[in-house]
Amino acid sequence: MARGVNKVILIGNLGADPETRFMPSGGAVTNVRLATSESWKDRQSGQMQERTEWHRVVFFNKLGEIAGEYLKKGSKVYIEGSIRTRKWQGQDGQDRYTTEIVASEMQMLDGRGEGGGQGGGFAPQGNQGGQGNPGGYGNDNFGGQGGNAPQSNQNQGGGFSGPADDFDDDIPF
Repeated sequence: MARGVNKVILIGNLGADPETRFMPSGGAVTNVRLATSESWKDRQSGQMQERTEWHRVVFFNKLGEIAGEYLKKGSKVYIEGSIRTRKWQGQDGQDRYTTEIVASEMQMLDGRGEGGGQGGGFAPQGNQGGQGNPGGYGNDNFGGQGGNAPQSNQNQGGGFSGPADDFDDDIPF
């Protein structure tokens, strides 16, 4: 196998409201900070321990619009994507780097009244065609990789919920 795998799956909570801006081409770019936590019982002390990791997540195009509109601080969300590192020059002329998750799929896990908006609306990144480079954002082959799996719709089951068309307003909880 000559190729590697670059796939990230996260479930966590937003640490702040999303920040959305628009590229000159009109496509949305939404950035969020996502906290994931894990806990375990310390073998020596018997005390519960917890570690929280913070992740930078970026959404493009239609998925960026949806994330910017429906997510808010505290929202619980499932995200699939890939890790990307980009480079730019700061105002002082020094090279700067950041590593972030480029989201290709999102699942809102909150209930309707808990800030999740649609309460689980599945939104594949590939719905925008997935062929365009998101305008100088440092993702030279984003469209080719990010658009493949979501267009097949094979991941919609995933143990969460089906397509958005299957939602019924008579949810018993």
